[in-house]
This record gives sequence, C-alpha cells and structure tokens, in this order.
Amino acid sequence: MASNQMRPKEILLLEDKVSIEWPDNHTSDYSPRDLRLACRCAGCIDEWTQRPVLDPVTVPAQVQVLDYLSIGNYAYQFLFNDEHYTGIYTFDFLRSLCSCGTCKKPNKT
Repeated sequence: MASNQMRPKEILLLEDKVSIEWPDNHTSDYSPRDLRLACRCAGCIDEWTQRPVLDPVTVPAQVQVLDYLSIGNYAYQFLFNDEHYTGIYTFDFLRSLCSCGTCKKPNKT
C-alpha cells in the first residue's frame, strides 16, 4: 500500500491525457490508452499466470478517461469510455508508469 506521501496532490482529466501532480511537485502525463492498456484487473491480466489477456487491438485508439474514483488512501479507479471500470491503479503503480525522461532515466551503478 502506498503511503500518504505518494498520494497525488492533483489529478486532471483532459481529452488527450491524464495529468497527475505528485507531492514532490513532479507532474506525470499519461495517455488514456496507455493507462487502459496498463490495467491489471482480472479481465486484463490472468490471475494465475499474470499474463496479459487483454488484446490491445480491442482498445480504441481514442479511448478516454471519463472520471475516476478514489480507492481508500492508496489508489484510483479510472472510468473509461469503452466501459472498462474494474482496474485499480495504486499511487505507486501510477508513478511507476510515468514515462518522462526524469522518471525513466537509467540508474547509474
């Protein structure tokens, strides 16, 4: 479970992206389709094997996030216009999905 320190400060649903501002003032922008394809619910990922069962071809290119619900103090549930409502995205998982240059910078060892 994510700590309250990772709870987003703000979330904006725009036509072409979902924008989340984090407590460290970093902003992550996600395409709605990328969020939809990242869903880890039982309808999208096999519960036993963890293999994807969602065929990306079935997700519309212009899928949108219509709304979201807070799930406790640890996650959001996005409501997509393709009528997919079952995914729960923890704050830690959402932050891990950020594809900006800062977040995807390789670690130097």
